[in-house]
Amino acid sequence: MSNLSSRAQQLASFDRLLTIMDELRAQCPWDKKQTTESLRHLTIEETFELSDAILEGNPEEIKKELGDILLHIVFYAKIGSENNHFDISTLIDSLCEKLVRRHPHIYGDTKVDDEEEVKQNWEKIKLKEKGNTSVLGGVPKSLPALIKSMRIQEKARGVGFDWEEKQQVWEKVEEEMQEFKEEFNASLDTEINKEKATAEFGDLLFSLINYARFIDINPEEALERTNLKFIKRFQYLEDAARESGKSLANMSLAEMDIYWNEAKKQ
Repeated sequence: MSNLSSRAQQLASFDRLLTIMDELRAQCPWDKKQTTESLRHLTIEETFELSDAILEGNPEEIKKELGDILLHIVFYAKIGSENNHFDISTLIDSLCEKLVRRHPHIYGDTKVDDEEEVKQNWEKIKLKEKGNTSVLGGVPKSLPALIKSMRIQEKARGVGFDWEEKQQVWEKVEEEMQEFKEEFNASLDTEINKEKATAEFGDLLFSLINYARFIDINPEEALERTNLKFIKRFQYLEDAARESGKSLANMSLAEMDIYWNEAKKQ
């Protein structure tokens, strides 16, 4: 039997959530106290928890975390209605109108050949809507640097400012790597210019992120998967050392390497 609901059931469930939100806001001391400002950091936390669930590939956890984010959306809408700013209906209507505007190939006469043209049209329409003087004006300032780099490159590509071939991008990576190596050679025991090294390293990272985009790899996801892999192996190392009655602090690197190589086989 399918776990999917009918449209009527979906609407009934959403109506129930709105009713519960009304009741909580009116009766629960904690919910009555919340503001958009107090909810903000909780929403960020819930978003990261959803990200974890997606990376783990756990559908049940994804469902749970999406529910938490939906609660926050409904909560913000409730507060908005109390302040006569907006409510869930005007919020959804605004979203629907935006989706229609930004999909002229579906709801208008615009013709597109592929996904890339859809993305380019989206960025052009978005730029016009927001009235930004810069294509990059819509990139949130508080985004983590790696994600911000991705969005900057995607937006520049949306108006045609991009490399033509991935080989060109890889050549840029090699160029940046060579420049960094020549300036800050690890084999030379000389003091480096920290500011210049930081700038050059940033250029190298930017070019690697660019190449990842060209070969359809999400660098944020790739790095996080490596983080999780390292954590898993390091914790195996800790557990194995503990079971042997040893402490990592008192072990040599050669001893730790034995357990690390075992962890790589797990």
